[in-house]
Amino acid sequence: MAEHQVDAVVIGAGPGGYHAAIRLGQLGKSVICIDRDEVGGVCLNWGCIPTKALLHVGEVIRHIDHAAAIGLKVPKAEVDREGVAKFKTDVVNSNVGGVKTLFKANNVQFLYGDASFKSATEIVVKKKEGGEDTIKCASVVIATGSAPIDVKAWPRDGEVIINSDDAVQMKRIPKNMLVIGGGVIGLEFATVYTRVGAKVLVIEAMPQILTGTDSEISKTLGRILKKQGVEIMLDTKVGKIEKSGKTAKVTFNGDATNGKDETREFDMVLVAVGRRPVTDTLNLAAAGLAVDDKGFLAVDQQCRTKVANVFAIGDVSGQPMLAHRAMKQGVVVAEVISGDKSAAFDPVAIPNCVYTDPEVATVGLSEEEAKAKGYEIRIGKFPLAASGRARTMNDTDGLIKLVGDAKTDMLLGMHIVGPQAESLIGEGVIALEMGATLEDIGLSVHPHPTLTEGIMDAAEAAHFKAIHIVNQKPKTPVGAK
Repeated sequence: MAEHQVDAVVIGAGPGGYHAAIRLGQLGKSVICIDRDEVGGVCLNWGCIPTKALLHVGEVIRHIDHAAAIGLKVPKAEVDREGVAKFKTDVVNSNVGGVKTLFKANNVQFLYGDASFKSATEIVVKKKEGGEDTIKCASVVIATGSAPIDVKAWPRDGEVIINSDDAVQMKRIPKNMLVIGGGVIGLEFATVYTRVGAKVLVIEAMPQILTGTDSEISKTLGRILKKQGVEIMLDTKVGKIEKSGKTAKVTFNGDATNGKDETREFDMVLVAVGRRPVTDTLNLAAAGLAVDDKGFLAVDQQCRTKVANVFAIGDVSGQPMLAHRAMKQGVVVAEVISGDKSAAFDPVAIPNCVYTDPEVATVGLSEEEAKAKGYEIRIGKFPLAASGRARTMNDTDGLIKLVGDAKTDMLLGMHIVGPQAESLIGEGVIALEMGATLEDIGLSVHPHPTLTEGIMDAAEAAHFKAIHIVNQKPKTPVGAK
C-alpha cells in the first residue's frame, strides 16, 4: 500500500475531471486524478468523440448519395464496417493521448483504479493492477460522470439488446433496428445506423422528439429525419421484448398504433432512455455526503457540496448533463481551490447540441418556455431554403429561430436546425451573455455568403425587415412611431 499527500484529488478523468486537474496543475497545486477506465472518461472514449466520428462518416455517405445533384458521378458508398470502426478508434486514441500529454506537461499524476472516501480528506484507491493506495488531501473533486440507464424489463446482452456503449463499438450493422428513446442519444445513433444501411424505427413515449426543445425546431428535425428514411413513432410506449437467438420481437402501443398492440421483429434494439449519475461506489457517507432522490449531489455556485472541501462537477451535480458544462465547472473549481474567491459557475445560458444530420443547436429559452415565464414574445425566423450559402452546399433543410422579449427586444433564445448548427449557436451564447437585443444582432454586419447571415436575417425578420424572405405584415408600418 502506497500513501500520497497532495493538495487535491480529482475522482474521474472525463471532461470535467481532466479540466479540473489540468487547471489545478497550471495553478501550482499538487494533484492526483483517478479513473477506473481510460483518461477522457465517457466523453472521449464512449460518447462525444466516437459518436461524432461515426456521425461524420454518415454525413460523408449522405454527400456521396447526393453527389449527382451537384454534377458528380460517384458510385454508391460501400461501408467497410471494420474500417469505420478503426477510424473511430484512431480518433479516440488521438484525443486520449492528447490529454495524457497535457497531464504530464502540467504535473498531473494519474492513477487507474476505483476511488472511494475513507473520510472527507482521505481517499482509498483500489488500483487496476491490484493493491490499494491511500491519498490524503486538502480538497476533493467528484467528477465521476454518468452511465446509461438500464431497464430491467429489457436486459442488455450487448448484441441484440444494447445500450449506447455497445452501439458506438459498431460490431455489426443490423438490417432492422429499434431505438427506444427519441432524445439526443437515440436520434444520433438513429442517424448513424440509418446512414450505414440499417432500417431504423425510433419510438418515443412523449409527444415530441427532443423533449424540452423548442417545439417548432423538434418538428422540423422530425420532418427531415423522416424524409431521410428514419421512422418515428411518438406518444408510444414499448412493452414486451422477447429475444430469440439473434433477433427480438418487440410489442409497443400508443398514438402511432391507434392504441392497439403492434409487434415487430428487429435484429438490434438500442435502449436510449437516458443516463444516471455514477456515485454508487464512492462511499459518500464516509465524507458526510448523500445524493438526492435523483442521484445528484447538491452544489453551490462554486460547485461546493455541503462538505466545504469536497466539490462536485459535471453529470453528478445535476442537469444539464453536458460535457461543456462539466469542463467549465472543472476550471471554476480549480480556481476556487486555488484561492480565487470570485470564481463561480454562473452562466446566463448553456448551449445544447444534437449531432444528427442536420444538427440541432439551442441556447436560452424556447418559445414555449418564454411564454410559460410570462414574456410577451417576438419571434424571428429564417428558413435555410432562402440561404444563398445553404443552396451552394445543396443543404437547404433547416431553420434559424430567435425568441425575443417584445417589450425590451432582448434576445431570450436561439434555436437552429441545419448544417453546422453546433458552430452557429456560439453567436447565440455570446449574444445572451452580453445582453444583446434582436436589433443588435440585425445591425451587426455578417459575412456573405455564410450560414451565419441567416441569424442576422432571422433577427431582422423579428422586426419585419428581413431582405431575403417575405416578411409577415407588421401590426404597424415599419419605422412608424
